[in-house]
Amino acid sequence: MTGDNDMRKDDLKEGDALALGQQLCFAVYSVAHAFNRTYKPLLDKFGLTYPQYLVLLALWQQDRMTVKGIGEALGLDSGTLSPLLKRLETAGFVSRIRDKSDERQVIVTLTQKGAGLKAEAFGILTEIGKAMGCSMAEAAALRSALHDLNHQLGENQQS
Repeated sequence: MTGDNDMRKDDLKEGDALALGQQLCFAVYSVAHAFNRTYKPLLDKFGLTYPQYLVLLALWQQDRMTVKGIGEALGLDSGTLSPLLKRLETAGFVSRIRDKSDERQVIVTLTQKGAGLKAEAFGILTEIGKAMGCSMAEAAALRSALHDLNHQLGENQQS
């Protein structure tokens, strides 16, 4: 089943089709690394890694989340998330407590230090915007296209 928007084998010469520069996956991979390199010096000022920053973003949006809820929001498993949360707790940004109504659940809450960082973190967003060199509208359109792509790829995995 091919439509007008579907990529067909004959759209590119065989040699060009497999060129690294033609691969969408490589472009996304390269951009992810470029983002990480751009974020690193900005986050180093706060003693944060990029994944720790993502956890804080989730908690700034909704404080008092379960570990499972954070994992679902970020697409991370508990094996990856637990050590990350321990480091955030040691740094004083979050606290972790067992849910009294369900001992299996751990609730993660921002500390005063973690909540206070939110205002300072706006500068990170500003610097990333400058580094991207595009307008807010262009960034929003790109984000929307990436969300759509992520959703489409997720749908295809479930089929």
